[in-house]
Amino acid sequence: MEVLKNKKTLQDFIERQKEMGKRIGFAPTMGALHKGHLSLYEAARADNDLVISSIFVNPTQFNNPEDLEKYPRDINRDILILENSGLVDAVYIPEVVDIYPEKAESQHYDFDGLENEMEGKSRPGHFDGVGTVVEELFRQVKPDNAYFGEKDFQQLAIIKKMVEKKKLPIKIIGVPIYRAESGLALSSRNQRLHEDRRDASKVIYKTLKKVNELFKINPVSEIKEKVQDVFDNQKGMQLEYFLIADEETLKETDFFYKGKNYRAFIVVIVDGVRLIDNMHLD
Repeated sequence: MEVLKNKKTLQDFIERQKEMGKRIGFAPTMGALHKGHLSLYEAARADNDLVISSIFVNPTQFNNPEDLEKYPRDINRDILILENSGLVDAVYIPEVVDIYPEKAESQHYDFDGLENEMEGKSRPGHFDGVGTVVEELFRQVKPDNAYFGEKDFQQLAIIKKMVEKKKLPIKIIGVPIYRAESGLALSSRNQRLHEDRRDASKVIYKTLKKVNELFKINPVSEIKEKVQDVFDNQKGMQLEYFLIADEETLKETDFFYKGKNYRAFIVVIVDGVRLIDNMHLD
């Protein structure tokens, strides 16, 4: 596996691969890798001649400087995980100057309102940061296909919208959420939880499954009350938000309309660690 530590090295590598007609699959990450990330590379391996990872903790998508500082980093561990997986041909590990040559600040994007829902309400500017770094990585890596996990479903929708609006020749592929045996969605932030708290957090997945059972039977308002009751009775957990939204517009709904696809979204703070999850409702 090639380890590419700056933009010039990456560009030389990509140029050689393109000359050979290689089809490139790419999944950018912020490191702290786990099996959820590897599921992206498994998907990419099946569709492409070459699979590229990147590891870059993007400063412009953190609203809270403390969250940026606490974000888990262990680049040597991450490289070893990628090497041992046998799924990745190269990993790009840029410095900030490779992504932001002058100043680490975001461009402004119009994502047709997707950026104003859910996470956008509590994290202003977050998706401008996501769009800026992903667009720059796409322009440098020049992938044919790019892979993102459905755990960050809003992010996935926004990246699809950005590619559409910028007319980038890249296919964006969503990969199903990778869960622990308990059902907890794997996340880099989970590493900040004690093992017993990770186990207790399986209630998030159980709640989503219950929501899926109740959807189309109970009014959305009643479902929201039931979800709130669950977390009011969980020690050390705080429900930040729960809602059901149209998968296309991400707008919250209070009623089921035939012909539309819906998804439940939830954010729970567990001992100060923010966990997000979602589930398609059928």
